[in-house]
Amino acid sequence: MALGTLASEQEVLELYRDPVTREQAFAQILRENQKAIYFYIRRMVLDHDDADDISQITFIKAWKGLENFRGESKLSTWLYRIAYNESISFLNREKRLGKVAWEDVQEELGHHLQSDELYSGDEIQRKLQTAVALLPDKQKAVFIMKYYEEKKYDEIATITGTSVGALKASFHHAVKKIEDYLENH
Repeated sequence: MALGTLASEQEVLELYRDPVTREQAFAQILRENQKAIYFYIRRMVLDHDDADDISQITFIKAWKGLENFRGESKLSTWLYRIAYNESISFLNREKRLGKVAWEDVQEELGHHLQSDELYSGDEIQRKLQTAVALLPDKQKAVFIMKYYEEKKYDEIATITGTSVGALKASFHHAVKKIEDYLENH
C-alpha cells in the first residue's frame, strides 16, 4: 500500500507500528494534522513562538505515545487532547509565574495582537481575539473548538474529558462574556 493513497486512519496506524514505515506514517500524520493543531494552540496561547513550542511538544508526545493509541477516538481527537492538555498546562504555568498581572491582561493582549506580524485582523477582530483571550482557560478552549474549529460537542467532550452538558454551559457563558466585552469596549 502506498503511503500517499491511505484509505483509513487504521492503515496509517498499522504503518506507524511497522519500524520500516514508522517515519513515513508519522510524516503523513503531521501533514494531515499539524496546521489545525498549531492554529488551535495559537488561539489558546496567542504567541507564535509559544504555539510553535507547544505544537512541537504535542507531536513529540504523539510520536512517543502513538504505539499505545487504542483507537477509541479518532486520531485527530487524540492529538487535540494532547494539544489541549499542553495548552492548559502552559497557561497555568504562565499564571503561576506571574508573567502578566491580571489587571494588565487586557492591555497586554491588545498590544500583543497589534504588534504580532502574523496578525492581520481589523479592529473588531482584535476586540474579538482579546475577548476570547480574556476568557477562563476552559471556556476559551471550548469556545475555540466550537466556534473556530467547528467541532461537535461529543468530540470536545472526548478532548476535554468534560460532559456535553457542561460544555454547552461553558460555551454559553463564553459567548455571553464575549458579547459583554464587545458591547463595552
